[in-house]
Amino acid sequence: MRSVSLPDGTELPNLGLGTWYIGDSRNRRDEEIRALRTGIDLGMNLIDTAEMYGNGASEQLVGEAIDGLRDEVFLVSKVYPNHASIEGVAAACEASLKRLGTDRLDLYLLHWRGGVPLSETVQGFERLIAQGKILRWGVSNFDPGDMDELSDVPGGGAAATNQVLYNLSTRGIEWDLLPEARANGLPIMAYSPVDQARLLQDDDLIEIAGDLGVSAAQLALAWTIDGGGVIAIPKAGWAEHVEENADAAELILSEEIRAELDAIFPPPSGPEPLAIL
Repeated sequence: MRSVSLPDGTELPNLGLGTWYIGDSRNRRDEEIRALRTGIDLGMNLIDTAEMYGNGASEQLVGEAIDGLRDEVFLVSKVYPNHASIEGVAAACEASLKRLGTDRLDLYLLHWRGGVPLSETVQGFERLIAQGKILRWGVSNFDPGDMDELSDVPGGGAAATNQVLYNLSTRGIEWDLLPEARANGLPIMAYSPVDQARLLQDDDLIEIAGDLGVSAAQLALAWTIDGGGVIAIPKAGWAEHVEENADAAELILSEEIRAELDAIFPPPSGPEPLAIL
C-alpha cells in the first residue's frame, strides 16, 4: 500500500478506515469489529472516528476493535467545535480516550469551525500534546480562508492535516485548497470518498470500472488517492468491503482513464464553497 507523509515525517497508508455510522446498531457490532480488524490486517491501520459519531458509540466500538492492537493503529478522533476551548478540549479528549480504551490519540482534529477562537483551540491542543494525550493535531472542514486564519495563529502552523469532503462528484477543493495543501506538504484526508455510496450507482462509473475489471468503489477510491497527498477514509462496515477497498490502493490510473472521468465528473472551473456533510 502506498503511503502519505505527515509534516513530521510520519508515514500513513493512503487508505484508512472511516467509522461514520459505525457502532449505531448492536446487531452489527461483531461484523463491524471484524471489518476494522480486517482493515488493520491489510495495512489500512489508520482509523478515523469522532465524539460526534453515535454520541460516542463509534469510539466505543473502535476501542473494542483495537483491544490488544493499539500499537498497530494510527488512531484519529475529532472534537466538537463547542468543546474546543482550552478546558473543553481537555475534557472532551479525556472522554474520547476513555471510550477508546487508550491513553493517547495519534491525531486529534477540530471537527469544524465554531465560536471558540482558533488561538484558544490551538493552545488546548498543545497542552494535550505536552501531557502526552495526543501526539499531533489537525483540523476538519476548513476552507482556504480558515486555513489562512489558522496559519496566523501562534502555533497554527503545526496542523498535521485538514479532513474534508472529497470525491469524484465533489471536486471543489481542487481549485485552491488541495494544491495549496500539496505545496505546503499538508496531506488532505478525504471523507466520504464514494459519496456515501451514491457513486456506486453511477452507470458511467460502473461501465468504466467494468472495462478495467474492478468495481465502481475501487475505481472511485483509486481516483481519490491517485494524485498524491490524499488519504481516503471510506466507511468500513463489512469485512468484504474492506478487502475490496484495500485492492483499490494498488490501482494506478492512466491519463486516458483520468480524462474519461474528468469528462463525466468535471473538475472545478473556479472557486467553490467548501462542501460539508
